[in-house]
Amino acid sequence: MLLLNEKADQYALDFSSSLQPLLMQIEEQTQADHPRAHMLSGSLQGRFLQFVSEMLRPCRILEIGTFTGFSALCLAKGLKENGMLHTIELRAEDAATAQQYFKESGYGKSIQLHVGDARTIVPTLQEEWDLVFIDADKVNYINYYELTLPRLKKGGWMIADNVLFHGQVLVDEIKGKNAAAIHAFNEHVKKDQRVEQVMLTVRDGLLLIKKL
Repeated sequence: MLLLNEKADQYALDFSSSLQPLLMQIEEQTQADHPRAHMLSGSLQGRFLQFVSEMLRPCRILEIGTFTGFSALCLAKGLKENGMLHTIELRAEDAATAQQYFKESGYGKSIQLHVGDARTIVPTLQEEWDLVFIDADKVNYINYYELTLPRLKKGGWMIADNVLFHGQVLVDEIKGKNAAAIHAFNEHVKKDQRVEQVMLTVRDGLLLIKKL
């Protein structure tokens, strides 16, 4: 299901600032070479993530789902001096690709990459988060949310990607485990009195969540 008019999407890109060269390289190489290239955040969403991070000026960021490193580098641009971004990737091959880009970026010392299952890694990270970005396997979104929310600072922010899941959550009868999991996550957050949230129709849907 096409959620956004292609001309409107292109118009938005045309009137948004260009990405820095390395981010453009990551996007182009991922699109050209990766069989799961659709998982990349993309130019418009990348600029949005960068702007959010620059507005918040976080000291500690957690990203669940590194992929090839594009979104981590967008988020890292807003880090305070001596800030740190922790990012978790399940696939070793994607993690290796991301790590190489991190080294090239100049943010290598500000990004700590963890390889493995976020459900076991997150509890070992003794940090308080200013900003959390969730963009990993959809069936575990509620698990990731519940793991990270207690360590998100009061007034801190969480962003969940793909909350419209290609439009599959919009039908009367939701089919497919991923779409069902995303809809359950959206319902879970909606009912949670610990947070406020707003859903944006950027790309495949972003849910911005503020901890009260």
